[in-house]
Amino acid sequence: MVIAINTRFLITNSLEGYGNYILQLFTRVATLQPQHQFYFILDRPYESTVVLSSNIHLVVVPPKARHPILWHYWYNVKIPLLLKKLRASLFISPDGFCSLTTKVPQITIIHDLAFLQYPKAIKKSHLYYYNTFTPKFIKKSKVIITVSEYSKMAIIEKYGTENNQINIVYNAADKVYKPLPWQEHFAVKQQYTNGNEYFVCVCSIHPRKNIISLLKAFSIFKKWQKTNHQLVLIGRLAWKNNAFTQLLQTYKYKDDVILLGHLQPAAIAPLVAASYCAIYPSLYEGFGVPILEAMQCQVPIITSNCTGMLEAGGNAALYANPNDVEDIAAKMQQIYKDETLRNEHIQKGIAHVENFSWDASALKMCTIINETIKI
Repeated sequence: MVIAINTRFLITNSLEGYGNYILQLFTRVATLQPQHQFYFILDRPYESTVVLSSNIHLVVVPPKARHPILWHYWYNVKIPLLLKKLRASLFISPDGFCSLTTKVPQITIIHDLAFLQYPKAIKKSHLYYYNTFTPKFIKKSKVIITVSEYSKMAIIEKYGTENNQINIVYNAADKVYKPLPWQEHFAVKQQYTNGNEYFVCVCSIHPRKNIISLLKAFSIFKKWQKTNHQLVLIGRLAWKNNAFTQLLQTYKYKDDVILLGHLQPAAIAPLVAASYCAIYPSLYEGFGVPILEAMQCQVPIITSNCTGMLEAGGNAALYANPNDVEDIAAKMQQIYKDETLRNEHIQKGIAHVENFSWDASALKMCTIINETIKI
C-alpha cells in the first residue's frame, strides 16, 4: 500500500523538533514495513546524508507552505490532488495539521497545545489558524498521535477527544548523543570555553524557552559562587528575541555567555557531553527531547517542574520552578556544590533514558499504521 507522509519540516541543514521526529521515526518505519511504499511529501527540495530505504520516495509539492494562507492551500488543494494521484491508503501529518478536503484516512500528530498556553508568543495570524482549525483537524482525523501522557490529557480536556482515539508515540534521543572520554572533555572545553567548566542549554531562543530567566539565574549563581563556570547557548535566534538580545548587551557576565547558534546534532552532542550540567528551563513543552539527550550523554539535567518535562525527566532530572530565577540558580548551585548529588542524577539518567528509543517508537507507529489502514 501507499503511505503518504507530510515531511515539510525536513529542511536541509535546519532540522529541529518536528524535522527530527520525522526523520528519526519514519525512516525506521519504512525500513520495518517493506511491503508499503512511503512517499515523503516536501514543500521544497531536501538534501541529506541519511541513506533512505528503497521504499521511500521524495516528492516536492510547491509552494513553500510557511504561513496560514499557503497552509490552507497546500493541505486542502495540493495534498488531496497528490494523494489521489498516488492512490494513497493513508496520509500522516506530523505537524498538527491535516487536510480537510481529502477522503483518504489520516493520522495527525499533535505534539503539544503551546498556542493555547502562550498565545502572545505566536503571530496573530498563526494563532487564529491554530484556534480555528485544530478542533477541525482532530475531528477529521481517524487517529491522533501525541508525544506524552501530558499532551494526551491536554488534548482530551480541551477538545473532548475520545481516549481511545489518541495514541502516544514517544520521542527519543539520537544515537549521536553519547558520553565522551575524559580526554575529549578537555579538548571541547579548550575549544569553546578556554578550558572552563560550563552549563549548556540547547533550544531555539524565543520567549517560551525562558532564556532570559536562565540568564538571570546564571547571574545569581555567579554572584553566589564566584566561579569560572560559563554558559553555552546552542540554538537559533527565533521569534520575539529582542528582549534577550537587549539584556545581553548590558549583561554583567556577558563574557561568560557563549552563543553558538544553530548546530547540527553531530556538533551539539560533544558540547552536551563535555558540559558540567545541561539546563532546559522552558515554560511549556509537550515533551522535551534535550532532557533525554543530556541523560544519554551521562550529564545531569536541570529542567522545569511542569508540563511534559516531568514525563521526559522522570525521577532523573533536577527540577526547578521556571518562573523563579532564584530556584533555578539554587539548583545550579546544588549541582555545583554537591558532587554526590550530581553523580546520583547522572546514574538515574542512564537508567531513565533506556525507557525511550526510536526503534520502539517506530514499532508502535507501524502497529498504528496497519490498524488504521484496516479501518
